[in-house]
Amino acid sequence: MAATSISPSPPLTASSSSSSSSSSAFSRVSAVPFSKKTLLLSSSCSSIMGGSKIKSSTIKKRFFSNEKGFLGVNCMASDVLPKALLFDCDGVLVDTEKDGHRVSFNDTFAEKELGVTWDVDLYGELLKIGGGKERMTAYFNKVGWPDKAPKSEEERKTFIASLHKRKTELFMALIEKKLLPLRPGVAKLVDQALGKGVKVAVCSTSNEKAVSAVVFFLLGPERAEKIQIYAGDVVPCKKPDPAIYLLAAETLGVDPSSCVVVEDSGIGLAAAKAAGMKCIVTKSGYTGDEDFSKADAVFDCIGDPPEERFDLAFCASLLEKQFVS
Repeated sequence: MAATSISPSPPLTASSSSSSSSSSAFSRVSAVPFSKKTLLLSSSCSSIMGGSKIKSSTIKKRFFSNEKGFLGVNCMASDVLPKALLFDCDGVLVDTEKDGHRVSFNDTFAEKELGVTWDVDLYGELLKIGGGKERMTAYFNKVGWPDKAPKSEEERKTFIASLHKRKTELFMALIEKKLLPLRPGVAKLVDQALGKGVKVAVCSTSNEKAVSAVVFFLLGPERAEKIQIYAGDVVPCKKPDPAIYLLAAETLGVDPSSCVVVEDSGIGLAAAKAAGMKCIVTKSGYTGDEDFSKADAVFDCIGDPPEERFDLAFCASLLEKQFVS
C-alpha cells in the first residue's frame, strides 16, 4: 500500500503533502491519495514512534483515509491516560495570529497614530519572540521607537504596557463576536479529556484576559469552568523557557512526565520538551515550515471525524513507553 511513508525515526507526522517510501518500522505517516479503506494494524503504538517496546498488551493502531486523501491515526486502547492535557492557545485552540492578534496590534498602532503597520510576513518573523509586549519592544528596539514614544526605559515599559492593554481589548472584541473559530478537533479532544478525568489547562504567552476570552466564548462556559489557565506574566520567563509548563504541572499536582502538550510552534515545542513533557505539534498558518524534529508527533490539526488525526487514546500512547524498563 502506498499510503504509508516509512522512516526509522520519530516524530509521527501527518500532513497533506508528503511523499511515500519504504523501510522496516512505521514511524511517519504521510497523506497521499489512495483508495478509501481502513488498515488495522496490531502493533505497539510506540513502534510507530521509532521502535521502543511497550507492555505486552498490544495496542491496535488504526490508519484511515478520507475523501480528501488525508491519513489519520488513533490508538484504540491504552492502559495509561495522561494526568494532564496542556494546550497552547494561539495557533492551537484558534488560528488567531494573522487575522486576530496582528490585526489588533495594527488597529492599536493606528489609534495611537504611531505610523506602524505589521504585514503578514513581518508578523510571522515577530512570532519567534514569545509575548506581545516583548514582541513590540524588540521591534521598536530594532527599527527605532515612534516619535510619540517616551525616551526613558521605564516610561517605555509603561507605554508598551498601555499599547498591549488596548490591543488585548480589541482582540477580545473579535473573540466575543466569534469571528475566529476553534480549530478542528479542539472541542472533541477537550471533551474526551474532561470525560476521562484528565486535567485540562491552557498555557500561553498571551495576555490572560485574551486567553480566558478564547476559552470562555469559543469553548463555552461549561468547559471553561473546568479548564485552568496559565498565561501572560504569570511566569517571569516566557516560551521557549519551560516555566509556564512547569508551573502548570506544579499547581495541578501532576508530574511533568505524565503531561501531554499540544503546541503549534517551535518555541512552544522547546518549552514543552524542556519541561520534560510529551509534545504533539498541530501546525498552524505561520508555523508550517518550522523545525519540529524533536516533537513526539506532528499533524496538520487535531481534526474531527471523518478527518480526525488523533484522539485522547493516541495522547495516552505517547506515555506508555515510560512505564517499561
